[in-house]
Amino acid sequence: MTGALLGFIIFVFFFVLLFLKMPVAIAMAISGFTGLMLQLGAVPTFEVLGKELHAQFSSYTLSAVPMFVWMGYIAYHSRIGEGLFIFFHKLIGHLKGGLLFASTMASAGFGAICGSPTAAVATMGSLCYPEMRKYNYDPSLSTASIAASGNLSVLIPPSLPFIVLGIQTEQSIGALFIAGIFPGLLLTAAFIVAVYFVARRRPERAPAGPKATWKERIISSVGTIDIIIIFLVVFGGLFAGWFTPTEAGGVGAAAVLATALIKRKLTWKGFISSIRDTLKTTAMVLFLIFGALILGRMITVTGMAPMLAGWLGSLAAPRVIVLLLTLLICVILSFFIEVLSLTLIAVPVLFPVIVNILGYDPIWFAVIWVMFTSTGTITPPVGMQVFVSSAVCKVPVGEVFKGIWPFFFATLAAAVIVIIFPQIATFLPGLMIQQT
Repeated sequence: MTGALLGFIIFVFFFVLLFLKMPVAIAMAISGFTGLMLQLGAVPTFEVLGKELHAQFSSYTLSAVPMFVWMGYIAYHSRIGEGLFIFFHKLIGHLKGGLLFASTMASAGFGAICGSPTAAVATMGSLCYPEMRKYNYDPSLSTASIAASGNLSVLIPPSLPFIVLGIQTEQSIGALFIAGIFPGLLLTAAFIVAVYFVARRRPERAPAGPKATWKERIISSVGTIDIIIIFLVVFGGLFAGWFTPTEAGGVGAAAVLATALIKRKLTWKGFISSIRDTLKTTAMVLFLIFGALILGRMITVTGMAPMLAGWLGSLAAPRVIVLLLTLLICVILSFFIEVLSLTLIAVPVLFPVIVNILGYDPIWFAVIWVMFTSTGTITPPVGMQVFVSSAVCKVPVGEVFKGIWPFFFATLAAAVIVIIFPQIATFLPGLMIQQT
């Protein structure tokens, strides 16, 4: 049996384990370990894995994960994003669909201090949905908008998927962060356009609210200052080269914690909860990385990656068609596999093909990858953010899924625009490289 055939069989075995409801990290570890044992034998397998795991988990860069995760959970438990929604509510809440516009824009602003889409959805759901119900907004559309807007947190820095992608592909995490800003703003605009057309066609689903005075708008703008300062300090310092991504995470967590304490918005219970949630999320991410390392080493040893690279490179089709077919397959897989897990599984295989053979920019591909695969967080059957929105807003899951499709297609449209105009993702990193 050839190594590539063994790798294919092991991958089938991996998906069988997934369909048997085994946790993704354990399924990756078991299938990868099995393949290595069959290909190399016991002693070489343990030698390879020992060196690989030690090298990965002793990496200083990996410590950025808990820092940025904690930053987001402090913001969640202290409700720092409340001022953003109040400001946008006062500014544009009088328009048809205005509260949905406001929650989307507030989610984008909150994403600047929170890299966790789950925390972003939970925060915006608890803040925004009561106001939407007060003005008789359609529950399905409202909760779907809140769920979809959580994906802004994975593009606008800080972003946990970008940290993992940077570690996986040995790209600058700072460059990935800055590359996500314009695509994140584009996705924000795409969601607003989607809401506009829904509200125009069915005004009763998103009615206009009362108009605030300019005095009320100016007063409410004070509530946005803290988030603006945190973003400028943390990411301005990162982009200026004052500190590394890991140090930026520490500075960000300290800045959000200080802001929450000064404004007296963080209780002792909330502080303990933020640490507990951070430990849970960090442990999940590290366990996924552990399983992905084993599976990835199996892919390398069996020669599966070079075989796939050769096959894709030999296709008699334009490279953009190969790219789109690859991304389409990954979008379908994201319906069934959580996005971070899918990233850890697929990127080690696809990255050399897309970058080395097809010749695409690695930073641009990372942005496109996140935009396409994030659709799986709002689509059935996985749709984690839909379940969070449903739980927080107390709306049936089926109702949330019913309203999600305008945002699903808006996400794909925004991703296609970034494919057509790659400068949207590469312009700011290019400036960053020129300055250094």
